[in-house]
Amino acid sequence: MTEDRSAAERHVPVLAARCLDLLAPALDRPGAVLVDTTLGMGGHSELALQRFPEARVVGIDRDPQAIALAGGRLAPFGDRFTAVHAVYDDIDRVAADHAPGGVDGILMDLGVSSLQLDEADRGFAYAQDAPLDMRMDPTRGISAAELLATAPVGELRRILRDYGEERFAGRVASSIVRRREQQPILRTGELVDLVRASIPAATRRTGGNPAKRTFQALRIAVNDELAVLERTLPRALESLAVGGRIVVMSYHSLEDRAVKRALARGATSSAPPDFPVEPETHRPYLRLLTRGAEEADEAERAANPRATSVRLRAAERTRPTPDHMRPRSRSAA
Repeated sequence: MTEDRSAAERHVPVLAARCLDLLAPALDRPGAVLVDTTLGMGGHSELALQRFPEARVVGIDRDPQAIALAGGRLAPFGDRFTAVHAVYDDIDRVAADHAPGGVDGILMDLGVSSLQLDEADRGFAYAQDAPLDMRMDPTRGISAAELLATAPVGELRRILRDYGEERFAGRVASSIVRRREQQPILRTGELVDLVRASIPAATRRTGGNPAKRTFQALRIAVNDELAVLERTLPRALESLAVGGRIVVMSYHSLEDRAVKRALARGATSSAPPDFPVEPETHRPYLRLLTRGAEEADEAERAANPRATSVRLRAAERTRPTPDHMRPRSRSAA
């Protein structure tokens, strides 16, 4: 089995047809540029390159393994595809390099990728015993094991409560601290056992693996996902040309809240509500393309378990951002 074939078999893109339908008015023309900010194994990018034969795709990923796999899978498209190894909050710099006049489409498929879940030794999956790592880019940053070894109990409690919505965050955090005083927690299996022992037996009987929420919370913290997303959204919107479209899929309530807030800001007049006439400079610069957050239907959920928790939002840029609404530049931040 070739490497690109392996990627195609291992990855089923979430809401692929809906994403492409939303992007089509912006991409179905010569020279259009799509930035796939979360390249993964290249599933969405491959479908976009097939459907829009005169468009180019620039794929960003922080995971070197994803870059290699997707690069092999998409090599038949030649110079219509370019891979960039970066965290996606670099989207403004990437867009400026590849589409100085603004990109036509942006696709963001947030969260952990199928590649990372499938590779046991990456430490993302609670169902397989492996070193406790969880870094999307294993060449930088601290691992989950290092975080568990050094974070104060209050910080661990906050991470589990806010990022994992863990009801028993205090119990789990205290158990982690007690255990590490005797020996480090280095493997996923050790953490699963610890979480299971920390949660009341009655609660463990329902809701799947009790460690699921803890693993999600640690992954978000290790990769600083929410802070990266907050930096990315305004940069992504400013990278869109007029008429360009952005589609974002999130899998966590905090992610979806950040996306909703960013899109609503651009789709709402910035004039005070008591102004008798809306000034031209305060008109919205985005048009929402979805009514609320869209979800996968039952058929897709059954066929693709990752689609179970997806929330999709999309918007179109209708005009340049008014000066008073522009985000601060990096140099001024």
